[in-house]
Amino acid sequence: MTALAERDSAPPTPASPRPPLPVWVRPALAGLLLGTAVLYLWGLSASGWANAFYSAAAQAGGQSWQAWFFGSSDAANAITVDKTPAALWVMGLSVRLFGLSSWSVLVPQALMGVGSVWALFAAVRRVSGPAAGLLAGAVLALTPVAALMFRFNNPDALLVLLLVLGAYCVVRALEKASPKWLALAGVAVGFGFLAKMLQAFLVLPAFGIAYLLAAPTSMGRRLLHLLGALGALVVSAGWYLAVVELWPASARPYIGGSQTNSILELTLGYNGVGRITGNEVGSLGGAQSSGSWARLLGSEMAGGIAWLLPAAAIATGALVWLTWRAPRTDRTRAATILWGGWLAVTGGVFSFMNGIIHPYYTVALAPAVAALVGTGGVRLWRARAHPIASGLLSSGVVLTALTAYLLLSSESTWLRYVVLVLGLTDAVLILVSDRLSRAGARGVAVLALIASLLGSGAYTVATAATPHSGAIPSAGPGSGRFGGPRGGSLLTTTTPGAEITALLQADAENYTWVAATVGSNPAASYQLASGFPVMALGGFNGTDPSPTLEQFQRYVASGRIHYFLGEPREINSTGGSDEAEKIAEWVATNYAATTVDGVTVYVLS
Repeated sequence: MTALAERDSAPPTPASPRPPLPVWVRPALAGLLLGTAVLYLWGLSASGWANAFYSAAAQAGGQSWQAWFFGSSDAANAITVDKTPAALWVMGLSVRLFGLSSWSVLVPQALMGVGSVWALFAAVRRVSGPAAGLLAGAVLALTPVAALMFRFNNPDALLVLLLVLGAYCVVRALEKASPKWLALAGVAVGFGFLAKMLQAFLVLPAFGIAYLLAAPTSMGRRLLHLLGALGALVVSAGWYLAVVELWPASARPYIGGSQTNSILELTLGYNGVGRITGNEVGSLGGAQSSGSWARLLGSEMAGGIAWLLPAAAIATGALVWLTWRAPRTDRTRAATILWGGWLAVTGGVFSFMNGIIHPYYTVALAPAVAALVGTGGVRLWRARAHPIASGLLSSGVVLTALTAYLLLSSESTWLRYVVLVLGLTDAVLILVSDRLSRAGARGVAVLALIASLLGSGAYTVATAATPHSGAIPSAGPGSGRFGGPRGGSLLTTTTPGAEITALLQADAENYTWVAATVGSNPAASYQLASGFPVMALGGFNGTDPSPTLEQFQRYVASGRIHYFLGEPREINSTGGSDEAEKIAEWVATNYAATTVDGVTVYVLS
């Protein structure tokens, strides 16, 4: 096995010159990136506002620099979204440059997807060569949940891009024990925190252990470099928390998702420990039942991410076997720790967390799965003369084909039989591929790629062809709309009629907010339709204590709010504020109601 590892070792060590890329690599990479761009950009506007909650915040950022900086839901700065606003910074700048439209809101995420594929190629290539890098990039591009989120406007797209860039920086740092590159990895993860808070930190154990074990320098220097990177991470993530906490509360919007107007509470509570324990104050769902590893293979999540999970697990074990007796600084083993640790920690948290979790979160697993499949697949192919290597590679193809068959069974498509037959046939051919001619072996390799990527690729194309909107999108054909156009739910958005839209726009310049309504999603619908600020009472879930009844009464008395939209409702939350319910009841008691386009309207002025 030692000889096998030496023969199939990674590209040249840092001390030796890096050979020039083969002539086919750049055209192949260009084709991969172009194909990814077409997949993620084509027909993008079909999803409309996608997640209107974030689209309305991008609209607000395009109108007000203060709203842009804090991530406010409206340009009048009543309340922020319940995340740190890095993704909104990008969307808000796009709105300022190109005007407000579905395209200007969604295109940044599509370009982030192309950038993620490119960065993953670069990271894998530096360790395992261009073939592995191209395979990893293709797997990422053809993962259904990746196509879902890179064509959507949730912060997950920016998070994935920054984490892949962080991994690339760690790979560069490992080559020559570079504190500069390791610090840049800390900066990338720190800004990932500004996209989706503590979820970004799930990759840190893998990054840190890989460097600590494999960097080519003394233990003391490795520890010192890690401390420096930790400092870079703290600064790049913490500066924003410090600014918001120190900013006078009276001069900034309320921090959505918190009960005390504190971004630290939001970080550690609703978007932090609460996601693990299920104790999320203000949540509408409460704690979920205890999870298991099977969650990633369950009906909700499997269609987005499960296609190559078994292959990634086999690849991880294979890479450990291939590098078992390699030197401490072996970069292939370090990369296995990096990507395998990323997959294990993030996948473990997603599997067992008891708080709010949605299927699209699994996009954070896609780069690790792709990198392991690309690295492991190429290494095993090169070592296929060894019976264990060919057996592992054959098993990976079989499990991938079986997984695709099961996932496609729910769609009742003939494609599942094609994938299964191709996979089983190729698995047999792999076992004898080292005895075939060069052309025959290449044919087996091409067949393995087709068998492994056909199912997920078809599902990815179907996902991209389906318009998606609402708060909880999911991958797959015909799965795009959560709640559709109907109203009445805090988690859905509506398409306001022409009459209600015209009503909101009339004399809008005379008010700070043209209307107020309970919850951020209903408010976003009216705001995007009218083009003017709408106050989201209680934030996303309607359970934040902003504004209080007394504050709202002062706003009304001073003529700052024109209409109240909707009727009183009971919000069943886990310990959240009932101020929004009190406001709705006060309005219904003191003002006369009319109905416009099926919406209950109270004139407050």
